[in-house]
Amino acid sequence: MPEERSSGMIVYREGAQRLFLLLHYEEGHWDFPKGHIEKGEDEKTAAKRELGEETGITDPELVSRFKERIEYYYMRDRKRMHKEVVFFLARTKTEKVRLSDEHIGYVWLPYKKALERLTFKNAKELLEKAEKALGSRA
Repeated sequence: MPEERSSGMIVYREGAQRLFLLLHYEEGHWDFPKGHIEKGEDEKTAAKRELGEETGITDPELVSRFKERIEYYYMRDRKRMHKEVVFFLARTKTEKVRLSDEHIGYVWLPYKKALERLTFKNAKELLEKAEKALGSRA
């Protein structure tokens, strides 16, 4: 079965409240920034590069203790693909997002609203782990 490896980032910023960045993909779903790990790249380098390419955010401060791996299957060219994505958690001071042409929108949302907006169960579980790692501010 064809294999695909990607890396991504759960990005948040602090202010009056903690806000998480979600991207609206052309296919219609809401998810975190992520993309393919290129030859010669490690997972963190790929995650930072993808974040910059997809959002224009270039100042991520990684939360060192957070690294989560998800796996799933999808269809591409009538073939079942296995995908593994490693996610890191990072804080940014950047508020303005510059989207790539891969996305049709973005939003900064507090935890509960972000949880509702995310499309996939595995993304919701990642956000729950990220919020737990950061500690509730409530």
